[in-house]
Amino acid sequence: MTVEQNGLKPLLITIDGPAGAGKTTVSKALAQRLGYRYIDTGALYRAVAYEIIARGIDPENEADLTRLCENLEVQFVRTPAGVRLLSGGEDITDAIRTPQITMLASAASAKPVVRRTLLDVQQRLGAEKAAVFEGRDMGTVIFPDADMKFFLTADLNIRARRRFDEFKETNSQSLEDVCRDMAYRDENDSSRALAPLKPAEDAVQIDSTGLKVDAVIERMLVHIEKAGRI
Repeated sequence: MTVEQNGLKPLLITIDGPAGAGKTTVSKALAQRLGYRYIDTGALYRAVAYEIIARGIDPENEADLTRLCENLEVQFVRTPAGVRLLSGGEDITDAIRTPQITMLASAASAKPVVRRTLLDVQQRLGAEKAAVFEGRDMGTVIFPDADMKFFLTADLNIRARRRFDEFKETNSQSLEDVCRDMAYRDENDSSRALAPLKPAEDAVQIDSTGLKVDAVIERMLVHIEKAGRI
């Protein structure tokens, strides 16, 4: 049932969790089910990482990083091929899905100037609601007053296998490498002082280890309905 069909006030829904937990697939499916926009906020941090590399910037140089953020022009656009991410008018949707970008995006997300810049971008995107935001701190930092919050997780080995299978055609990493990098990123994201990866106190936590996508979606819809949202 879509927003238009149910006639209810549109919601802002957040789905947080570690890499490989199924956030992207679930978020897209839930958004489609509700007739909402899907916003991949992790892609915004990947865009910053992409520009750092493209411009040859030292991510530890505060002045250069600040200038990059001040001139950052990122936007999501709908196309016949789906939602695409543009940076400075260039479609970077596919280019940001590499191990190098992944690790740099995680490091860049800990930089205050990056977080301040993208906080504004994300909150503007969420102002109209009727959206599902996927990320790592959506329910804790970006949208603490979101109408419905979820935290999706899964066993590390399962998450690594999912990520390996997803990119095995273009990724030169072994499954062991993917698992190691994922564990390292989990530790970085969870232990950082600024906006660490953790469930919001009022988030519904779902372990997707043994669940198919449809089962996760149904659980989410049950919680949304129980909360009187649909």
